[in-house]
Amino acid sequence: MTTKRKIKYGSKELEKDFGRLTFGKLLEAYRLADELSQKEFAKILGISQASLCDLEKGRRIPSPERAALIACKLKEPESYWVQLALQDQLNHVGLNLKVSVA
Repeated sequence: MTTKRKIKYGSKELEKDFGRLTFGKLLEAYRLADELSQKEFAKILGISQASLCDLEKGRRIPSPERAALIACKLKEPESYWVQLALQDQLNHVGLNLKVSVA
C-alpha cells in the first residue's frame, strides 16, 4: 500500500517562488494575459499610459477608491483589488500588518 502526499501550493509558496503579490504585479499580469499593450490597457481602464506604467512598476499605489474602480472596469472582485492596494500602502510605510477584507 502506498500513500500519496498531497502537495500544497498556496499563497505562501507562490510568494516564496515569485515574490510578494502587489497591486502592480497583478495588474501587469492581467494585461499580459490578455496580450494587451500598456496603451491599449490604459485606454480600457480610462487612465493614461504613464499612470498605468507607474502602477505596474509600483511607483504609485492606488487609493482604495481607484483600486475599486479599476476592479469594476476589469469585472473583477473589488474587495481583492482594494485589499492588495491597502496591503501595498501598509508595506510602503513599513507596517508589518496583513490586510483582510471580509
